[in-house]
Amino acid sequence: MRFTILVIDDEPILRESLEVALKTLGHDVIIAGTGEEGLELFRKENPDLVLLDHWLPGINGDEVLQKIKEREPEIPVIIMTAQGSVELAVHSMKMGAFDFLVKPFDLDQIESLVQKGLERTRLRKEVEWLRTQYQERFRSGGFIGVSRKMKDVLGLAEKTAQSMDTTLLIEGETGTGKELLAEYIHFLSPRSSFPFIPINCGAIPKDLFESELFGYERGAFTGALEKGKMGKVEAADKGTLFLDEVGELSPPAQVKVLRVLEEKDYFKVGGIEKKKADIRIIAATNKDLGAEVKRGNFRDDLYFRLNVVRLPIPPLRDRREDILPLFRFFLGRFNEQFKKGFLRISSEAEEQIHSYPWPGNVRELRNAVERIVLLEKGETIFGKHFSFLSGKKNQEEVISFKPTLPSQGIVLDEVEKAYILEALKLKKGNKIQAAKMLGISRSALIYRMEKYGIKIVDW
Repeated sequence: MRFTILVIDDEPILRESLEVALKTLGHDVIIAGTGEEGLELFRKENPDLVLLDHWLPGINGDEVLQKIKEREPEIPVIIMTAQGSVELAVHSMKMGAFDFLVKPFDLDQIESLVQKGLERTRLRKEVEWLRTQYQERFRSGGFIGVSRKMKDVLGLAEKTAQSMDTTLLIEGETGTGKELLAEYIHFLSPRSSFPFIPINCGAIPKDLFESELFGYERGAFTGALEKGKMGKVEAADKGTLFLDEVGELSPPAQVKVLRVLEEKDYFKVGGIEKKKADIRIIAATNKDLGAEVKRGNFRDDLYFRLNVVRLPIPPLRDRREDILPLFRFFLGRFNEQFKKGFLRISSEAEEQIHSYPWPGNVRELRNAVERIVLLEKGETIFGKHFSFLSGKKNQEEVISFKPTLPSQGIVLDEVEKAYILEALKLKKGNKIQAAKMLGISRSALIYRMEKYGIKIVDW
């Protein structure tokens, strides 16, 4: 990342020396000899760091610093001062300066301090970029729902998002977008400026869940990190903690989560200091938690605390109006990602997209679009592009096949032989394809051909 540095100093030799040194380090440098000129350049050029002399003709360094901080509070400003005015430099730091240098200084000093200041700028820009991407994800249609069912879910989500603390329970099959809906709610909530922290309750061993959730103090147990560890609750401070697959929590873990919900505090593993849990909790599950409560697998008190507002996401097969809009949305996204130019979907392809059951829900649909855009060429999506899905469809057709048995009975070997002959005929003698069609291995097909005396002929 290339940075721009503004140098404001009334000494021409020092200005030029700093310009040469900083350019050698790979930075863009702009220079000013007065505070007024420096402020004008600051407004025009929007630099990433400022080197500011405390003693300037006209308005002094304190006034320049104050105006810079009023316009851009986060920019690092390094004060350069003479030996006798260290107290003034400290005063400037209280006004918001990043650090100060005492003249005369060597290049190693300036390089080290500038790098520290620019590192802060880099991190700030990174955070701003990530926040912009996060917001754009939803502003550009990150959650598609044109069906009545999905509009109802999104409408309820938008209403409940306005609360700071209301606990939500999102229910839905795998791949329906439970985590995305939780992020959407967080984005719309008053906590959106703070972290959204997910934790997969089913992926963490039960013995490690407490330390993962709450963190631990130094030396809390054998093998603990020397400096301790921050837990998910602490990481989500003032933001949202998302408990994915909450139905997988063990009974002891359920007790820990219940305490956080009820008491809004916790202890780190091995700690004695009570910590505040200023978080909102959103939980998600692909199980029927009400049924799990009846079976004794889930605490009823935790269930009722989580189920303040219930948001059930319907599977894709129950909201078919959303399938094509979602397909087009993902098509645009992957066109951009892979630099492709798919513009149209043929009527045959639309029929296949709409009729396929999508057992993996939105996740499977997204993966299908990604595969097609990555591997295929052209401007139109055709039905042939979905051949990789036909195996699943054919398998369902085979499983649902119900033969009719005549009243006089049959000879089973003759039926098997007839199907083998028909498969070989359809596949023009290709044993591999015929075996695949019959759902057996090539070696099993050859065995049966020898058993029934079937020989390859000109099919």
